[in-house]
Amino acid sequence: MSDALKHECGIALLRLKKPLSYYKEKYGSTFYPIQKMYLLMEKQHNRGQDGAGLASIKLDMNAGERYISRVRSNKAQPIQDIFSQINGRINQEMIDHPEYANDVDLQKKQIPYLGEVFLGHVRYGTFGKNNIESVHPFLRQNNWVHRNLIVAGNFNLTNVRELFNDLVNLGQHPKEMSDTITVMEKIGHFLDDEIDDLYYKIKGEGFSKKAASPLIGERLNLARILRRASKNWDGGFAMAGMIGHGDSFVLRDPAGIRPAFYYENDEIVVVASERPVIQTAFNVPFEDIKELDPGKAIIIRKDATVQFEQILDPLPLKACSFERVYFSRGNDADIYQERKDLGKLILPDVLKVIEDDTDNSVFSYIPNTSETSFFGMVEGAQDFLNQRKISDILNNKENLSAEKLQEILSVKLRTEKIAVKDAKLRTFITDDSSRDDLVAHVYDVTYGVIKPTDNLVIIDDSIVRGTTLKKSIIRMLDRLNPKRIVVVSAAPQVRYPDCYGIDMAKLEGLIAFQAAIELLKDRGLSHVIDDVYKKSKAQIDLNDSEVINYVKEIYAPFTDEDISTKIAEMVKDEGVKSEVKIVFQSVENLHKACPKNLGDWYFTGEYPTVGGNRVVNRAFINYYEGRDEKPY
Repeated sequence: MSDALKHECGIALLRLKKPLSYYKEKYGSTFYPIQKMYLLMEKQHNRGQDGAGLASIKLDMNAGERYISRVRSNKAQPIQDIFSQINGRINQEMIDHPEYANDVDLQKKQIPYLGEVFLGHVRYGTFGKNNIESVHPFLRQNNWVHRNLIVAGNFNLTNVRELFNDLVNLGQHPKEMSDTITVMEKIGHFLDDEIDDLYYKIKGEGFSKKAASPLIGERLNLARILRRASKNWDGGFAMAGMIGHGDSFVLRDPAGIRPAFYYENDEIVVVASERPVIQTAFNVPFEDIKELDPGKAIIIRKDATVQFEQILDPLPLKACSFERVYFSRGNDADIYQERKDLGKLILPDVLKVIEDDTDNSVFSYIPNTSETSFFGMVEGAQDFLNQRKISDILNNKENLSAEKLQEILSVKLRTEKIAVKDAKLRTFITDDSSRDDLVAHVYDVTYGVIKPTDNLVIIDDSIVRGTTLKKSIIRMLDRLNPKRIVVVSAAPQVRYPDCYGIDMAKLEGLIAFQAAIELLKDRGLSHVIDDVYKKSKAQIDLNDSEVINYVKEIYAPFTDEDISTKIAEMVKDEGVKSEVKIVFQSVENLHKACPKNLGDWYFTGEYPTVGGNRVVNRAFINYYEGRDEKPY
């Protein structure tokens, strides 16, 4: 994606079912789980490179012995940094204490991070929050083992203010109004409540305070805690957590917006944000890895039993389509095919723009993640070319010579690697014109393969803000002097903000919205902008379930082609000589390619939860009033 989007986040939960000595004997190292956590996190670095954290719990430790370890980093390479710290500590302990070498019990007791339950997290810092306090996992500490809570998630909630006020009404004093703190304190409150009820019940059965502690762990109803805590959560989430005594869980949102996959055998239970991550780390078949159902939690008890509980009533499935288009790793078998299909399905619209002239067209892509869609587009173009060859052969069958047949068969599709992404350039100069000149060189091009009579067709995952397209890509492609530059988006027009974890919450940042506003002004329809503002403003005090997405009216007067044409005008900078065309995927074809991920609110404005409509209207109010703030 040429306009880099930040996406929150990636999770990895690992629970060992056997004693550490088992892994030492079978895999040759007590540190088997730490090695696996490194793989699970590193293979998800695409989901977050601004921060990373890891927490572990040692089971059945004695009082006075440390049983929780946590390390977090927001350095340039945070995953490498945290594991460098972990390995440094481990290696130093092994050097200082050679007696640990073959004593697994001593290793577990004395070496930090070595345990049976692990929670890892990678994140992107959105809205300017990238300090170390914003990095997961979050830890809620207590001297009672069961009250220790560790939480990390891939999530965003639309109603943080409401949930924050709920905590205040419970008598709490949260240290900040963030969704992570709010979620942790919500779970923590009902965890405390459950423990209190159990304690008095067990005490009433005649047990001492000391004897009550393990019984609380055995009887703790984590499903009930999660039901009470998440009752009013509105958003997309895959929420993971660990309790100090050893229970752990992952809860997925009821619309299935954020992904979560799991695998279990007799040695481990693992949950991650992406399926191929688990495949790679544990070398297991695709079909053995399952997707956690929407609204369900996978709960792993201290005794290693696994249970699945319906925590929230499922909503219509609206799994995030951007996961398939861009965010998730493309080596997932389903995602790879879906991305190829996106390229193939958009080809007819591309052929229309180039007037079926494949002979004078060069096909390419914006590196790197649009490469798979490019393969699909090329396959479709090859099919088109083959049909043309068949037609030519049949039309000339009466007097077809070997030379003519050779001429027909020798026609090939022209594909080249045109755009080359350079290492990230630092825009250290603050002067706008100087900085724009540096941005223009983020991409370089391959010279000598384009003729002045050529259409240059280049596919990207999606076009969101259009900034890099205008400031860099089209300028660079124009240096090759093609007749026409056709930029193809494998995704539809991004028209509406996201509020479930992707860094595109402001309407004015979306090139499709900018184009629609300009069209309204061009056609004397500026009153529509004022009308939408008034309607949105009138809904501020309504319940979320009553709010309507009036921002749809901004786009209603125009066809998709109208907006695409306007976008092409807007991204064609001064001095660009080539004709510029933009071709977007249709929503219908997106659904054909990704039939299980129908979360398309960015393109259609059909939000999967009631909080979405409030957010989009608030985003429009902010735009209209010139407020540079988050709409939720």
